[in-house]
Amino acid sequence: MDTFQQIINNVTGGDFIGKVIAAIIIVVMVAALSHLVVKWLRHIMRRDDNAIPQSSIFVNITRGIIWGLGICLILDSCFNVNMSALIAALGVGGIALSLGFQDTLSNLIGGVQISFMKIVQPGDNIQVGTSKGVVQDVTWRHATIKNRNGETVIIPNSVISKNAVIHLPPPERVTVPFLATTNNDLDVVSDAVAKTAHDTALEYSGLVEEPTVLFTEVTSEGLVGKVVLEIEDASQATPVSDAITRAIAPLVRG
Repeated sequence: MDTFQQIINNVTGGDFIGKVIAAIIIVVMVAALSHLVVKWLRHIMRRDDNAIPQSSIFVNITRGIIWGLGICLILDSCFNVNMSALIAALGVGGIALSLGFQDTLSNLIGGVQISFMKIVQPGDNIQVGTSKGVVQDVTWRHATIKNRNGETVIIPNSVISKNAVIHLPPPERVTVPFLATTNNDLDVVSDAVAKTAHDTALEYSGLVEEPTVLFTEVTSEGLVGKVVLEIEDASQATPVSDAITRAIAPLVRG
């Protein structure tokens, strides 16, 4: 660092304006380096054999480290700021700051934890509490998920790290539960429900997996069942579920 500072002094002649110009040049270099490193990191994260989740939290942490080092370099080399003393002062002040930013630190640590451990990754279909949807991104503060209604739900990382996370089937998979109270033969009911679900789903999207009807429980009210299928367009999952529910209702009632 002393050598670099000497170079800056030799170039600028110790002049304040010259130091400002040198600081601007360093800022441009740091910005270029940050851009290249982030671009390379995103490229690595998109590879199939990559072990790092495609979450923006890693990009933001990398960008923050590069800019932090760049600012330290500018202050020390161009403006003769004693970074060792400054870092020591920040370390003492950091104790007080941490008390005031407990939620922020909790979310940051939670985001790193759930990302490195791959508890939640972009593309996962999850449920946290009453919120469910497909994970869009995990940032330094929160995770964003999009539910079947197209609504974006923001969940703090600390909430995800402290609560049970349920990994749901892919959003293309549609499950419609029903209660059969009819006295007709179950095979006849199953075939009718499957055919109706098939024809109804095709009005909205192509099918990846044909409907399957399962009866799961016998109750005093009737037989609990569900029809399961997989469609091509995940955005149509809610309309398909609604349409199938309406269509099979007359078939399962006595």
